[in-house]
Amino acid sequence: MNGSLAARGAGEAAGTALLVGLGTGTIVVAAHLGGIPQGAMAVAWFGAVLLPILAFVRTTGAHLNPVVTLALAVSGRIAWREAPAYLAGQFVGALASSGLLLAVGGGVGRLGATVPTGSLLRAFLGETAFTALLVAAVFALADFGEGPKRWRLLLPPAAVGLSTFVIGPWSGSSLNPARTLAPAVLSGTYADLWLYLIAVPLGGLAVALLWRPTAVDRLDRGPGRTDASR
Repeated sequence: MNGSLAARGAGEAAGTALLVGLGTGTIVVAAHLGGIPQGAMAVAWFGAVLLPILAFVRTTGAHLNPVVTLALAVSGRIAWREAPAYLAGQFVGALASSGLLLAVGGGVGRLGATVPTGSLLRAFLGETAFTALLVAAVFALADFGEGPKRWRLLLPPAAVGLSTFVIGPWSGSSLNPARTLAPAVLSGTYADLWLYLIAVPLGGLAVALLWRPTAVDRLDRGPGRTDASR
């Protein structure tokens, strides 16, 4: 990955702002329209994750998610000293994006805040499982490179899109503390917020502890690798 740590933090802010803006913006638009099909919402979130990955993967690794950053650090794929800049950028970007939505459209759709419906246990397990899937997708990209024609870049967006389709009606499909906290704080939506702050890190850290990198040189790890030999 290229650039200073401060520049990478700024890149994470821009990338996370794009992700949250496109994703939660779709929820706000859907609220204006009276709802859209869940499949369309899943496609929107797939694009919301893919676009910032394409834009920033070579410069920041395109973590775009505090749990992804923590999982990469816990597993030894990035150095811990890098984490604060990434985390700060992610939360700043998410808040900026949600703040823009608030300024433009008011509090419609609670700014896309995630709120569980029905069984809390079902929502908790869904968030844990799909966060684990997302982190596993990131680790596959980090360990094996982007692949021929960069096809592995599609893995994290696919995990988010599938999650949106499957558990979106149950939990809003967070998988990302920055994506959940920013609209929650700015819209004052705190219902069952604890669920996301426990389930999402739990899923990510479980994968981080179980899937260790095989490379000796940690400096060559990260989602921006271009090696396509595996």
